[in-house]
Amino acid sequence: MTAASPLTALPRTPGGPARLRALAPRVGIIVPAIVLVVAILWAIAPGLFTGQNPTATVAPALQAPSLEHWFGTDATGRDVFARVVHGASASIVGAFVAVLVGLVVGTAAGITAGAVGGVVDEILMRAVDVLLAIPALLLSLSVVILLGFGTTSAAVAVGVTSIAVFARLARSRVVSVRVSEYVEAAYGSGGTFFGVLWRHILPNSLTPVIALAALQFGSAILQISTLGFLGYGAPPPTPEWGLLIAEGRNYVATAWWLTVLPGLVVVAVVLATNRLSQAIRGGEEQ
Repeated sequence: MTAASPLTALPRTPGGPARLRALAPRVGIIVPAIVLVVAILWAIAPGLFTGQNPTATVAPALQAPSLEHWFGTDATGRDVFARVVHGASASIVGAFVAVLVGLVVGTAAGITAGAVGGVVDEILMRAVDVLLAIPALLLSLSVVILLGFGTTSAAVAVGVTSIAVFARLARSRVVSVRVSEYVEAAYGSGGTFFGVLWRHILPNSLTPVIALAALQFGSAILQISTLGFLGYGAPPPTPEWGLLIAEGRNYVATAWWLTVLPGLVVVAVVLATNRLSQAIRGGEEQ
């Protein structure tokens, strides 16, 4: 037998691939969080990221991306990066409004149906079934036509389409928690309906709803951008992500940056919200 090499006899310290695997989950959360924070800061304080006027001509038309104009210029010489940054306000604030409408109305309906049951449950769930039977885009277009064009109307319309999803999830969680042993014990020890609902049922039912809200936030951005692309969102020249992509669709062959770069921003923000939603659901399962 040959003697063991001094190098192989030394104990191996953890590191290398193992350390990278340990850091991967953290990076998978940190990077989406940074993307989402930057997008929110764009919406809150766009002046911190660009000094260009998003509606004024600042350079020759259809300039390619450069150090001076990161996303190039559009057909009228406006800075595309400035329009993307300022457009975050309409898209992200609209998505917040949409999620808030769906979260508040849908969760309230689902909790009421699951906690009360009986005829109330049947009526509310049949109304939810009707909403689910209508395609989301068709329903949102109908609401926008009723309310009038604009970012606020588009946000409310997108929120209406998500009410049924929140209601179904909230009801299913409340029904499953309501029949658990600790809830029955709370009733047995003299707890009132509203007391048990507030102290035991709701705290153990709302975590998946919050995860769904994060997921719906990304979906709301996509839907609001779709309405803006179709011309039902913010009117020109107000910058809005869907409108920016629509304005550049006629120049795809000659000025690809007009559609590709705003589109990549939308994709990055939506993927970031989806990743954070998965993290919330994973933490709840653990």
